[in-house]
Amino acid sequence: MLIILPPSETKAAGGDGSPLDFATLSFPMLNPTRENIASDLIRLHLSEALGVLGVSRKQQRLVEYNKMLLSSPTLPALLRFTGVLYDALSTPSLSPAAWRRLAVGDALFGLLMASDRIPMYRLSGNTKLPRPNGETPTMKSRWGQEISAALATVDEFIVDLRSGVYQQLGKVSRAATLRVEKRQPDGKLKVVSHFNKHYKGVAARMLAEHDGDITSARDVADVLRNAGMEIQLDAGSSELRLIVESPATSPMT
Repeated sequence: MLIILPPSETKAAGGDGSPLDFATLSFPMLNPTRENIASDLIRLHLSEALGVLGVSRKQQRLVEYNKMLLSSPTLPALLRFTGVLYDALSTPSLSPAAWRRLAVGDALFGLLMASDRIPMYRLSGNTKLPRPNGETPTMKSRWGQEISAALATVDEFIVDLRSGVYQQLGKVSRAATLRVEKRQPDGKLKVVSHFNKHYKGVAARMLAEHDGDITSARDVADVLRNAGMEIQLDAGSSELRLIVESPATSPMT
């Protein structure tokens, strides 16, 4: 099983590894596009980069990290990304086997395995990054079918926990997905937005640490149910719905 996580805007600074080496990254077929995107990021002037990347003057340091993309220290991808989902995943305490089951879908690198070493940077899936010729393509058009093709080489069953923006960068049809919904007092279900990342992080940890084989959406549902989650899965569907009754402070956390 391979679990694909979304990236996060927030990242841990610093690192203890050598500078970025594209040749060491998983899915090497993505390297030409990775290198083109990296080159365009580095080329951005500060005044232009603030608007393109959607950051304020107070966040100028985030843009400066892009300038050092090829020279700054690296961290494993799973330690570079931070925030609500990664807090719930509790990355530092994951077993080595769990690390091998985790990947990240990303705008700059396309697809990373958890241990791939990457530098600090800023780039979102909805960014329109200018090319030297003045064109401003979307990240979706930059990646085309490359990420989907890379995912097609994965032999394991895929659990795709990426958000919509990152799923659009490279769709995979044979994957299980997860939607978080909260039961309202009247019994109706409403899609969770605020705690969505938290619950996905909790679910990702449970799946990554599971020792048995997972080869279908039904297997995913069984693992999460056995962990105490309420899961709905319609016959013939690969979209699981996680039903929650209370905020993320519940015992399930």
